[in-house]
Amino acid sequence: MKIIFTGGGTGGHIFPLIAVIRELKKLKSAKDLSLIYMGPKDNFSDTAMKGEDVKVVHIRAGKIRRYLDPYAFFQNILDVTIMIPLGMIQSFIYIFVQNPDLVYSKGGYGSYPVALAAGFLGVPVFLQESDSSPGLASRKLSKKALEIFISFPDTEFFPQGKMIMTGNPIRSEVVGYQKEEAKKALNLAGGKPVVLIIGGSQGAQRINDKLLDTLPDTLKNYEIIHQTGKKNFDQVKKEAKAMLKEDVRYYHPVAFFDDKMMACAYAAADLVISRSGSGSIFEIAANKLPSIMIPLPEAAQNHQVKNAYRYARSGAALIIEENNFTSNFFHAKIKDLVSDKARMKAMSEAAGAFSRPRAAREIAEYTVNYLTK
Repeated sequence: MKIIFTGGGTGGHIFPLIAVIRELKKLKSAKDLSLIYMGPKDNFSDTAMKGEDVKVVHIRAGKIRRYLDPYAFFQNILDVTIMIPLGMIQSFIYIFVQNPDLVYSKGGYGSYPVALAAGFLGVPVFLQESDSSPGLASRKLSKKALEIFISFPDTEFFPQGKMIMTGNPIRSEVVGYQKEEAKKALNLAGGKPVVLIIGGSQGAQRINDKLLDTLPDTLKNYEIIHQTGKKNFDQVKKEAKAMLKEDVRYYHPVAFFDDKMMACAYAAADLVISRSGSGSIFEIAANKLPSIMIPLPEAAQNHQVKNAYRYARSGAALIIEENNFTSNFFHAKIKDLVSDKARMKAMSEAAGAFSRPRAAREIAEYTVNYLTK
């Protein structure tokens, strides 16, 4: 059973692929599986996939930038005339030689040459879409896809007959830790409600800045676990140290969580502050946590805003849009929500009802059944 996985280089693309890969390994023995990841060279993707014993194959890829500036214009010309065709040729040759049983695409510009070449060669393509509003690459690839696994029930643009509602695949390893065990593992001080702030796989500088503006006041009432993002960690830690004294033991900046520490952070938290990528939404929901979503306005197709509002309609989250995202408003929202125990409980129940923790398993089972029928 030879399967090629393909997607982009951010955690939002790679973690759902890893979730499905892990479930496939539970269903089939290693000797029955040949798993390959194809995509543009990216250290995060390479490290993550090699950690799962998945072979990594690099191809060229290009994307269409829809913002207007001279650099983007000339980069688009380069990508359309050279990078995308080169990636198509590389993908076509590799897929033709390897003759996989299936190509599983997470979407994104990095997956486009692979899935398109597979479609031309008659290799079945499964497409998994995390967002409620698919990007350009996913919309184009939907024409080649045999099945499309969707995360939100009202996903836009795709043909109705191809869509299968599964939810977004999440790693089972980030769910299920016990609260007290998690607090001990994270060395929390205790005695205050715990707020987990997630910046996404690349961090979120604007969230970091707003938190730092009110950090001394926030720590008077809450214990903070803060995923800063790797590139922001040193600067955030330095700034926090300069402004904190006796409350330093209530602030826990972390560059990036591995699976175990992510599970512990969710288990220890009473409230989560997060961007609204689909991966974060479905992990938060699976852990039945109330949340405040701060959509990234620059996200393609405005998908983070659309994700956030679709999730908030369930009653599981509040939304702060960037134009309202001031330090004082941020602090006040946390205070109002944490102090309202009944609302926190209702949001937790709504999150649990929204969650689809078996998404990765369902997709893996569907894939195995398709390839063995």
